[in-house]
Amino acid sequence: MKIKNIIKNGIIVIASAALTISCSEDFLDVNDNPNNPPESTPSLTLTVAQVQFAKLNAEDMNYLGNYMVYNWATPSNWSANQELFRYTVNNTFYNDIFEDSYSLIFRNLTYVKDVEDPSGAADYGNYDVIVETLKGFQYQHLVDLYGDVPYSEANLRGINTTPKYDDSEVIYKSVIDSLTSAAVLALNPAENAEDPGSSDVIFGGDMLSWAQFANTIKLRMLVRLSNTGQDSYIQAQIALIDANGAGYITEDVSSNPGYSKNEDQQSPFYGYAGYNAGGEELDRHDYTVASDHIIALLNDNSDNRIDLLFDLPANGNAHKGVKQAISLPGTGFTSNDLSKIGEGLLKSPDQDQPIMLLAEALFLQAEATVRGYIDGGDDAAKELYNQGIQASFDYLGAEDAEDYYSQPIMNVSWADSPNKIEAIITQKYFALNGVTGIESWIELTRTGYPSGLPIPEDSEGKRPVRLLYPSTEYARNGDNVPPTTTADAFNNPPFWK
Repeated sequence: MKIKNIIKNGIIVIASAALTISCSEDFLDVNDNPNNPPESTPSLTLTVAQVQFAKLNAEDMNYLGNYMVYNWATPSNWSANQELFRYTVNNTFYNDIFEDSYSLIFRNLTYVKDVEDPSGAADYGNYDVIVETLKGFQYQHLVDLYGDVPYSEANLRGINTTPKYDDSEVIYKSVIDSLTSAAVLALNPAENAEDPGSSDVIFGGDMLSWAQFANTIKLRMLVRLSNTGQDSYIQAQIALIDANGAGYITEDVSSNPGYSKNEDQQSPFYGYAGYNAGGEELDRHDYTVASDHIIALLNDNSDNRIDLLFDLPANGNAHKGVKQAISLPGTGFTSNDLSKIGEGLLKSPDQDQPIMLLAEALFLQAEATVRGYIDGGDDAAKELYNQGIQASFDYLGAEDAEDYYSQPIMNVSWADSPNKIEAIITQKYFALNGVTGIESWIELTRTGYPSGLPIPEDSEGKRPVRLLYPSTEYARNGDNVPPTTTADAFNNPPFWK
């Protein structure tokens, strides 16, 4: 159950205000003064935290990821995104991913977690489930992108403003334990547990859905450990998922606090890379176009998702992409000559903001089955694989998924794919295109798939495998933040690699 069209006016106001916040001027900044925090409630703050969470994942994280896996490029009439073509990964590169996770998302989630009803009349266990699930989702990404990060001493407000950096694998396993507990608690609420209701703009207080989401994030983390020699641990943890009985997500996970075409109320990705409140094209939409590589792949596979992922050029009747490069010919490669982000991704200003696609969950289960972590063998893995492709087609609004995956093409047809893991990750790459690009980059780092992705000619010839800690961290927490150099961004992958 998602909140889509029937949203209380107060929630819409809260969400629209949250969409305009910055690190320095936060709406509902509940932790500015630890000695005299402004009053709030779990329901009020939860909405803001969820909106912040959806926004960061939809914008910077999605955009960065899509460039790192060569889905998108920039036309010749724009000078934007040069740091992406040059792989200029330094201590100021995409800092919002680290900064906003702690200063906005975790801070407000921690506030929700810490609130108690002094009378004891209300139990906030359902809120705890949501907090731990969202924190788990975001911490997984922080570890995958940065390695060691603040965890055990983070978000303590004035008690500790210089938290230590915890070991990345220790964080992973602690998060996995938290997700395990969250799923169980979601299915066994106290009698006086308060229903988050409409303040939960992801599932509307449906705790079964939260249990399934927690299980699915946990599965993603366990599959990511598949090359670390910990199969017995992975299998034991999946047995715990089976034991709680909730299973995995059965629909796309998305947020919608009442997005609309109004200023500062649009669905995050639509308002970031689509159109403004007046329906005018944003600059980012004009300078974000398809790469030549992704267009070739989609055409070679007769993949009709191409029509939803990318528009036809203004000056042409066939999809056209371009290489990721700073210097391009001025003729034939302008934004009017190339395919921009399409209507399958930019559906409407009030569209749900996807957080995790059902397609991804199905591909995760397919990989876990191939690796023997989930029972069923090849037949079950094939079914999950085909369902994942179908779910991707459904999300975009494309037709004839079965015709697509029945083609005798390697990494399209299950039967014609000798390396099943490569096929699964390749199809996940197509499914996440434009939706959750950061996961595609992380999976490329883990598996090397899809194979053959180009490297921009303006780079040093090696794709980054991580981000570097922000310069602000060295300024305020220099005694704890690990020293890093530019070389680490290219040579120091996550612990699970």
